[in-house]
Amino acid sequence: MSELDRYIRQTLFAPLGEAGQLKLLSSSVLLVGCGALGSHVADRLVRAGVGRLVIVDRDYIELSNLQRQALFDEDDIEAGLPKSIAAAEKLRRINSQVEIEPRVADVNYTNIEELLEGIQLVMDGSDNFETRYLINDACVKHHLPWIYGGSIANYGMTMTIRPYQTACLRCLFPEAPPPGSAPTCDTVGVLNAVPATIAAIQSSEAIKLLAGVSQLNPGLIHIDLWENTFETLKVARRVDTCPACGSASGGFEYLEGREGAQATLLCGRDAVQIRVLPARPLSLPRLAQRLQFAGDVSFNEFLLRLRVDSYEITVFPDARAIVKGTDDEALAKSLYSKFIGD
Repeated sequence: MSELDRYIRQTLFAPLGEAGQLKLLSSSVLLVGCGALGSHVADRLVRAGVGRLVIVDRDYIELSNLQRQALFDEDDIEAGLPKSIAAAEKLRRINSQVEIEPRVADVNYTNIEELLEGIQLVMDGSDNFETRYLINDACVKHHLPWIYGGSIANYGMTMTIRPYQTACLRCLFPEAPPPGSAPTCDTVGVLNAVPATIAAIQSSEAIKLLAGVSQLNPGLIHIDLWENTFETLKVARRVDTCPACGSASGGFEYLEGREGAQATLLCGRDAVQIRVLPARPLSLPRLAQRLQFAGDVSFNEFLLRLRVDSYEITVFPDARAIVKGTDDEALAKSLYSKFIGD
């Protein structure tokens, strides 16, 4: 039996063919995040026959994940498995030909360049702007293509980024939204078909890019599944003013650790402080309104306190937060991302 036999329905598709499939089999992809988007992306790429898939995720599986995150089930929760490990176990049973490398880690400026070694393409399965800006910095620096994806509520977006050939993420979004201003899945929810749809487009783009065939997405695709709208928006590269890929770039702020959330373990308190750089003003009343259904919320002019599950998150007007109930810095950053945002 040929190694191509399992891909016969793919190789029969003339624009891809055996030549394209052989390129896929020799490809190497980094997936950052294996949640709603990432689990679907991992499933599509492994079934399609990428040669090597590195999956990095800092989180573990919770019951609420099962509504939208492919690859996971109740047994994984009972076993207490991290997402990347559970995903790898499932994927190896789906396609033993693919080399799958799970990493339980927080992707940050200290490790992302090591993760890029030998990689041809980066897939975005993350859930926050800080990580995406970090990916963007690293990929722009190393001239690596990456595929952005995001989904929330009833809509999602994706963009295929080829540094210095197309607009990068910071050409589109020069600055991250202020902390607490953007909705998250934990505050407004998400329809499970939305990440599946966005991930399908991301995966199709990845196959085309790795195989070197067909026309890639020329801009930002925006889909609203509740209103049934599909738009492709042109995004121009900001050659002069982009803070990442433009001539005005002062370096790679996120890759150099000058931007983003910094976590510090508070000695003897079973708590982690999250500090956002640079400090930005945060409206506690607006944040309280957004979090009203996320847990028990109280606030005054000095701080906001959210109690959810076994954690207590105290947020200050400068967007600094103390996450009580854990000494795991990666988990604290994940909770901050889920409830407060970037």
